[in-house]
Amino acid sequence: MSSSNGAKENSHKAARTSPYPGSKVQRSQVPNEKVGWFVEWQDYNPVEYTAVSVLAGPRWADPQISESNFSPKFNEKDGHVERKSRNGLYEIENGRPRNPAGRTGLVGRGLLGRWGPNHAADPIITRWKRDTSGNKITHPISGKNILQFVAIKRKDCGEWAIPGGMVDPGEKIGATLKREFGEEALNSLQKSSTEKRELEEQLHKLFSQEHLVIYKGYVDDPRNTDNAWMETEAVNYHDETGEIMDNLTLEAGDDAGKVKWVDISDQLQLYASHSQFIKLVAEKRDAHWSEDSETECRGL
Repeated sequence: MSSSNGAKENSHKAARTSPYPGSKVQRSQVPNEKVGWFVEWQDYNPVEYTAVSVLAGPRWADPQISESNFSPKFNEKDGHVERKSRNGLYEIENGRPRNPAGRTGLVGRGLLGRWGPNHAADPIITRWKRDTSGNKITHPISGKNILQFVAIKRKDCGEWAIPGGMVDPGEKIGATLKREFGEEALNSLQKSSTEKRELEEQLHKLFSQEHLVIYKGYVDDPRNTDNAWMETEAVNYHDETGEIMDNLTLEAGDDAGKVKWVDISDQLQLYASHSQFIKLVAEKRDAHWSEDSETECRGL
């Protein structure tokens, strides 16, 4: 992603919202025409903010750049920590990584643990909506089958979202996708060892089948700063017959307050860029998205 992309409409909105999540911190205002780093702005004066929870030094967070024993290897694999961006090389300025999408009005790391890219994984679990006889339900206007996905209500902001979370150091993306879905949508952390084994069997069936990688890269997220940003890999696992998910009871856990099956359409209002990912799933599965035929099945 070149820095000019940041100035495109809608591509860099969440990363400029105030107050910053979980705080009363107001970002410096960044007008659309000054998002891109290629635009000279000598008076740019972003606010510095890193959350106390990050500065406390939990295992998932980097130290401050100024600490003498911290020498991160940006743009490469740094031990077990992946500091490469899925969008190519990013600039380093005064020892700090620079957000490839442009200015956000805030420097430091905010709530994010890593300087530079913070990698997440978002599992999009889908099935066809069916009637009581087991037949697929088609939308009366578009004539396309209605797809459903498992959505969680985030505890931190109360918005509905795709279940997902951060990739642990050294963890493979596939393992993160399965772990996060288990923790947030099936409450796996609170299960007995016997229940966990049964759960693992069903999850293995779901996550070992063919899947679609929907998106890889930078995410416009309200936690992003000039020096730290979210990147994700969103992957769709589709339960064609619905039989696997019939054997799994949805139960919110970990960072999720609620969990449920949600019909996919353009009426969805979801966290960060999640609606865009869901639209791509609908297009790839040739499912219902919009009642307006003009916008149905147009590529992004």
